[in-house]
Amino acid sequence: MKVGFHRSSASSRRRVLAACVLSVLAFALTACGGVAAQDDDRKVVLTTFTVLADMARNVAGEHLRVESITKVGAEIHGYEPTPGDIKKAAKADLILDNGLNLEAWFAQFVADLDVPHAVVSEGITPMDIGEDAYRGKPNPHAWMSPVNAQIYVDNMVSAFSDLDPDNAEAYRANADAYKTQLGAVRDDLVSAVSVLPADQRALVTCEGAFSYLARDAGLTEKYIWAVNAEQQATPQQIGSVIDFVRQRSVPAVFCESTVSDAPMQRVVEATSARFGGVLYVDSLSEADGPVPTYLDLIRHDATTIATALAGAPR
Repeated sequence: MKVGFHRSSASSRRRVLAACVLSVLAFALTACGGVAAQDDDRKVVLTTFTVLADMARNVAGEHLRVESITKVGAEIHGYEPTPGDIKKAAKADLILDNGLNLEAWFAQFVADLDVPHAVVSEGITPMDIGEDAYRGKPNPHAWMSPVNAQIYVDNMVSAFSDLDPDNAEAYRANADAYKTQLGAVRDDLVSAVSVLPADQRALVTCEGAFSYLARDAGLTEKYIWAVNAEQQATPQQIGSVIDFVRQRSVPAVFCESTVSDAPMQRVVEATSARFGGVLYVDSLSEADGPVPTYLDLIRHDATTIATALAGAPR
């Protein structure tokens, strides 16, 4: 009898323990959004990459659920949508893309989807690419200018207000506050670069993704390739950058987070310049990384550039 009672108690305790574990897991899923996402009845805005998603969240506030098609660290230019991406897009209420030929895959991606979309770069004055096979085409990285980013924000307000008119005033108020922050970031960028000697105000990168940022900051831009659709750097491209760095005694060169810096390291080996650091353009970092938001991205790049260019050549 004692043994039978002991087993029955052990079995009961196991059942109680199992029930407790399931309750804890259910609570954890709710706290982490696993269940909450299913209960979230807000309209869904889907962006093509993480930078746009962060901008959109600042405008949307609590009224819309904003997601990104590409994940942190993804290269946007040659991205290949998955069946899961298409399924997610089909359920969205609005899709935002950059335009300016950035998302070469986008037209086919949305061709069969009955979902409205907005081009957030509409209204900016594009800068043309000056070299390589892309000469004369618009440089798509317009968000790298905080000034242009304010236009992006206005386009988001318009799109969100059409999607959800009841909260139009909230979107405008959120946008105004965010644009004030964008203006402050732009001022900080210009201030950081203004202290550099004129002959050191040169920005040398792997990709020509910084034309708008360089324009805002008063920097002369030089790059190895025009867009990251290039598979590898040619000897002629690397040689051109080496000549530029030598002629101007550029103290530091840079590369983007989503590509290999090996070609730029060849420039470093052939000149007196040092590698100044990693810059962010097409993707944010994880939340605990260096650029979890767009504002952090611009601040990080500005600080990295100004600090490295202010140092003496090696």
